[in-house]
Amino acid sequence: MNRRSYNVLMIAPTPFFADYGCHVRILEEARILQKLGHRVVICAYPSGGEVPGLNIERVRDARQEDVQVGATASARYKIRCDVSLFFKSLQVVRRFKPDIIHAHLHEGALIGWLLGMFRRKPLIFDFQGSLTDEMINHRFLRRDEIFYRPMRGVEWLIDHMPQAILTNSSHAADLLTGEFGCYHGRIHVVPDCVNGDVFRPWWEWSADERAALKTQLGIPPGRRVVIYLGLLAEYQGIRHLLQAAKHLIEHTPTEVHFLIMGYPGEDYYRAVARDLGLTGHITFTGRIPYDEAPRYLAAGDVAVAPKLSATEGSGKILTYMALGLPTVAFGVPVSREYLGDLGVYAEAGDSLSLAEAMESLLSDEEKAAALGRKLREQAMRDYSWERAGERILEIYDLLCE
Repeated sequence: MNRRSYNVLMIAPTPFFADYGCHVRILEEARILQKLGHRVVICAYPSGGEVPGLNIERVRDARQEDVQVGATASARYKIRCDVSLFFKSLQVVRRFKPDIIHAHLHEGALIGWLLGMFRRKPLIFDFQGSLTDEMINHRFLRRDEIFYRPMRGVEWLIDHMPQAILTNSSHAADLLTGEFGCYHGRIHVVPDCVNGDVFRPWWEWSADERAALKTQLGIPPGRRVVIYLGLLAEYQGIRHLLQAAKHLIEHTPTEVHFLIMGYPGEDYYRAVARDLGLTGHITFTGRIPYDEAPRYLAAGDVAVAPKLSATEGSGKILTYMALGLPTVAFGVPVSREYLGDLGVYAEAGDSLSLAEAMESLLSDEEKAAALGRKLREQAMRDYSWERAGERILEIYDLLCE
């Protein structure tokens, strides 16, 4: 099929690139669009890692800060950056002449709507979770305070601005139609995906490679390894994971070690683990670069995704699936949407249930291996970025007819 070539302006109101969630989606969408022959420019905050091969236009700020996930001290800085990002994006629009404005996060959608008004270009909003729910998760906002309803109103308004909305799950699409009254015809489900060539299955890594990494990380020989990769925060279920680890270590004969990879709460949760008596059975690595993640994941035997948020995606699950790792998750809608019948589920927020679910896989290696191989097959069949890129281009075509 012959398709026109698009100039795509992505608005990313975040310190792109960082090694977590929404940044991975932005990165992989930009890469697949370029691979399919389209030009992409990303407008982003001043800080963030450079990505070879991507054109990133950054806001200039003399008081540049390293914006940490969930850091309330960065709120004023974010507002200043968002204003600057609008003017930077306006400059890029005049020079780059985009055919499509592809905005990420609610602040990006608002900036994209303003740009679209000036330049009469269609706006796509890449929705990655409720704005107000995210603010609650990061403790910027509480449901019982005076600012909650006005912020919910702002979110409602932004959700109605774009000509099309991409969601990473059917659950998110239902949220937009059910709670925010968005027209279902403007909503398109394009799930988070995974690069199966990069995130190779663990059995393609040699036993020597896996053993060397475990030695490097201080994991004693012979232990089964439970891995977590992602942000370290309460809404990610990290406290429940540590409590489940304590129960598992105390009540099961299986020799187990927990490998916790991520940031920004590494020091805090290391102290929690120490207070729970987990020293010697847990390793915190801190931030893992995205391109190093497959090697570290290959050290695991079982993966865990204890996320509690009901509105955000859970891209980590797809990396687990691609590695062929049997996966335990709390039974929230997004986890069930990705894992389906191949997931092992715990009652949301129940540490004992989480421990029992992990034990069911650790104690039955044959069951775990079979689930892992099926998960790899499902990830490659249903969650490739090539498939997602074609779907995004179909939506571009609809808007640019």
